Amino acid sequence: MNSLKLLKQFFLDNPKAFFGIAIVMTVCLLCLFAPLLTEYAAAARVGRPHQAPSADHLLGTTRMGRDVWAQVLYGGRISLMVGFVAGTFVILMAMIVGVASGYFGGIIDNTLSLLTNLVMVIPSLPLMLVLAAFLDQVSPLVIAIIIGATSWPWGARVIRSQTLAIRNRDFVHAAEVMGETKKRMLFAEIMPNMMSILASSFIGTVIYAIMTQATLEFIGLGDPLSVTWGGMLYNADQTSAIRIGAWWEIVAPSVALASVAIGLALINFSIDEISNPKLKAQRIMKRFRREEKKAAKQAAAEQPKTAEQA
Repeated sequence: MNSLKLLKQFFLDNPKAFFGIAIVMTVCLLCLFAPLLTEYAAAARVGRPHQAPSADHLLGTTRMGRDVWAQVLYGGRISLMVGFVAGTFVILMAMIVGVASGYFGGIIDNTLSLLTNLVMVIPSLPLMLVLAAFLDQVSPLVIAIIIGATSWPWGARVIRSQTLAIRNRDFVHAAEVMGETKKRMLFAEIMPNMMSILASSFIGTVIYAIMTQATLEFIGLGDPLSVTWGGMLYNADQTSAIRIGAWWEIVAPSVALASVAIGLALINFSIDEISNPKLKAQRIMKRFRREEKKAAKQAAAEQPKTAEQA
């Protein structure tokens, strides 16, 4: 009960986190339980071409007679996979390079900073365009790897700066004087103070990866055999869905992409509010005013009862 109370208080103080988590979890659960929510396969022809939304096909069908609802659910699995794989790769690389560079310094810092600068000048989108043209089509996994391999330097720079700032604080020097090992210093003293930056970097990369994959596939550089949200937009554009009035082919994947992006952005904003001291103070003041109003209402409600008893 106490944990539920704390969780409720957390969401009351952070409405952005509540709505963001609710949106992202809803989309993830819908995609995860796709076989229970639709009887159709994503690539199977199950209806007439451009059939409008109905009881049989909740979001209509495509030019090839494929169920749009099934494609949104199953396509979301691949699109979300690309985002989370790229985000995990980026945060691991940025954390390893940034923390090692900022903490150890010296030749390690110079070498890792040089590597970071070299990778940073490689433009990820043109690189993906070249690879897509060279390989003919780029699979979603390859897109995730390329995004992860070219996006980590920005996070590494931020983490390095934060590590340098934490490295010179009094509690770190005190731990060194007490004889703490470097391993414990990294994982017990420095890393816990950077969780907000790591979480923000991860979420930002997930948004970027999902949108980049959708962009590449929309311009025709993805794998045509993979059912994804970007691939759905590409197919709708190729069949002139808007011109013939099949708006559901465009709206369905667009709403899915926007929902995930908005949900993750709200979570990112809430992380900033939690970690930023000024925003945290404002949140505490809002909680104080809310409790003050609640106490005033209770006092006003108890006054008539006291008068009657008297």
